[in-house]
Amino acid sequence: MGKAVLLHRVDSIYEDEPDVKYDFPRSYLKTMSRAVGDWVLYYEPVKAGARGYFAVAKVDRIVPKRGEEGRYLALIERGSFLPFDREVPRLIDGRPLEASLADEMGLPKKGGAQQLAVRDLSEDDFARIINLGLPEQLEDIEAQRYSSLRSEIDDAQAPFQRPVVERLTRRPYRDVAFRRKVRDAYGYRCAISGLHLRNGGGRPEVQAAHIRPVEEGGSDSVRNGLALSGTLHWMFDRGLISIDPEEHRILVSHNKVPGEVVQRLILPSQRLTLPDDRRNWPHPDNLRWHRENIFGQSNMESFEDF
Repeated sequence: MGKAVLLHRVDSIYEDEPDVKYDFPRSYLKTMSRAVGDWVLYYEPVKAGARGYFAVAKVDRIVPKRGEEGRYLALIERGSFLPFDREVPRLIDGRPLEASLADEMGLPKKGGAQQLAVRDLSEDDFARIINLGLPEQLEDIEAQRYSSLRSEIDDAQAPFQRPVVERLTRRPYRDVAFRRKVRDAYGYRCAISGLHLRNGGGRPEVQAAHIRPVEEGGSDSVRNGLALSGTLHWMFDRGLISIDPEEHRILVSHNKVPGEVVQRLILPSQRLTLPDDRRNWPHPDNLRWHRENIFGQSNMESFEDF
């Protein structure tokens, strides 16, 4: 096993879906094979955008791509993909974060390894990049975000650091990382009601909902998330509402949800409010799964008026 960096660009000719699969040619098969059962980082090259290192995932297995001679798919382990809380730049103080990309002076090499779409990554470089993109104290950072006691709590933090991989697999940590990314993508606004509510302390009331639940094979990608108010999150999880995957129309189980509830909680346009960045729009496959497996499946005989 061995860790690797995978270059990804939205406009690629390869059929990549970072939380599902990575499409690559035979020339990278040996490097990708070493990464099976291990973790990889996603990296956006300079000509594709400004994100740098932006996510982590674990490779489950490699299979030949059907109908494409010399092409392979690295299938991502379900539930392993996690976007970075902070995108990590390619260079810090003018120096690469990967030792293999630096010369003897620590400055960027020209050409060579940095042009590879798949490249090996050392354990030390992996840990360094993860610590920058997904800080160890992320749960504390989020808990203290709107607290007037932030400085006192910061001073009292214990120095203990969990191993990086343990952090990536702990559900509470992943839930915090997912919540922060989804709410930020939607501008802390409910995607169905359009409301942007904050409590007296400035804390946003909007929640992050998985479209396809993690226990059903859903990922922690922003494309598997919706920012929803508490009531609408509850309704979405119980199949009282759903989203059309093509036109983003809000679907309502009218035999269970009274008309006055629809008028109060759902945008008049009955269309989803989408993130500004199209890369964060909900994936049609996730919306389709929810519509086919959750929507209208509730056994509730009535909807209690909130």
